[in-house]
Amino acid sequence: MKFLSIGTILKALGQDASLQNDRPITGGCIDSRLIEAGNVFIALAGEHTDGHLYVEEAFAGGAALALIERPNELHYPILDISEKIYEIPPVPFCLLVSDTLEALQQIATYWRRQVQIPVIGITGSVGKSSTKETLAALLSYKFKVLKNLGSQNNEIGLPLTLLSLNREHQVAVLEMGFYVTGEIDLLCTIARPQIGIITNIGTVHAERAGDLATIAQGKAELVQALPPEPNGLAVLNYDDHLVRAMASETSAKVVNIGLNKFADLWADEIHSDGTNGIRFTAHQEDQSYPLSSKLMGKHSVYNLLNCIAVALHLGMSWEEIDSSLKAQTPVQRVRLFKTASGAIILDDSYNASPLSTAAALDLLDELEGEKVAVLGDMLELGQYEVEGHQHVLDKALSLADKIILIGPRYQKLYQQATSRHFNPENIRWYANAQEASAYLSQSLAKDQIVLVKGSHGMNMVSIIKELEAKS
Repeated sequence: MKFLSIGTILKALGQDASLQNDRPITGGCIDSRLIEAGNVFIALAGEHTDGHLYVEEAFAGGAALALIERPNELHYPILDISEKIYEIPPVPFCLLVSDTLEALQQIATYWRRQVQIPVIGITGSVGKSSTKETLAALLSYKFKVLKNLGSQNNEIGLPLTLLSLNREHQVAVLEMGFYVTGEIDLLCTIARPQIGIITNIGTVHAERAGDLATIAQGKAELVQALPPEPNGLAVLNYDDHLVRAMASETSAKVVNIGLNKFADLWADEIHSDGTNGIRFTAHQEDQSYPLSSKLMGKHSVYNLLNCIAVALHLGMSWEEIDSSLKAQTPVQRVRLFKTASGAIILDDSYNASPLSTAAALDLLDELEGEKVAVLGDMLELGQYEVEGHQHVLDKALSLADKIILIGPRYQKLYQQATSRHFNPENIRWYANAQEASAYLSQSLAKDQIVLVKGSHGMNMVSIIKELEAKS
């Protein structure tokens, strides 16, 4: 069977293998508004609503099957998975399970084992999504690739992604998120990656995840789950000492990447072409390869080296890698647009951590124009809150011409910054994004390049919407 089928789902949930039904399942969905024909709908109880309320809506949208924990008053056949099933009714129908999330994970785990292809797991504090997108695009030059959509990188999103796996796929590229120890281990149990990439270790979500040592321990679960070489490959950031140390925690082959010549795959001669991307020279053993990419920012070379290491492992040549990078239109979190005043906006408003904000400031520094840094508070940093905000502000003071700070965490630091050498007329503080937006919409001018970055909870996107409305 090329695709996941109803019969396969029943086998995955423990039913008799003699139950044959080759009707294909086109994927999984937990939102009835996004159902596509042939999907399995998983009724999950969330914080704000309950998927059981929308089963009939999912069926009306074309779902073939629904996983439910309780019957309610549904007017569709319901098969209890805890009892022996002798006959499969016409679609749509429901499968009654004890836990819909566990059932989803069980199906994904079973189906993954039926499709024997290389699976690449990607985790790290910063750069997971961009690495996933870059790697999927790079490998697509030669392979048919499955990847997570958006940020479907957790205990729900990753198994949903695997339900879309079919036998036409040749490689799967899966981002793996982390909040608590054991989470990546669960994702690896489901996905069985043979290749793992650890981008870096930082203080993202430290309020929940713990200190850096605990975060590193949680991320290391990926390399611990990899098979031994020659099948297993761990791609590690040599320039991050916490990641480099993970080489001792895996039986897979280790390829270190970085900007250090002691790494297995390293880069130098890195040049930024501003919004047109970067150029660099990659080195492996005694060979050198000049490459270019449309990814912006010198920091993107780490992303590219991770991807190149995997591509080489999967048999791509340097010529194919070069051609693929040149052909890519990269998916980047940073988005550029011009306001009516002529200012260029670097929209990196989705979220922020000290590591990602420092990288965004480096990109700002590489671009031409009067540099304006609009920085919102970074949330969930726990014990690293003061240190993280101070580090970011120090960097902004060293390279920006003007700084706009937003939120209570930056307030005390703002007061300190105005007493330093930075011109106090060029630094401002606002309590929230709305106040900052009102100022920015009136003050931006031609030849300014403006970075907007802060945690999602700071509503930095409202600044972007205001500025876009006037573009």
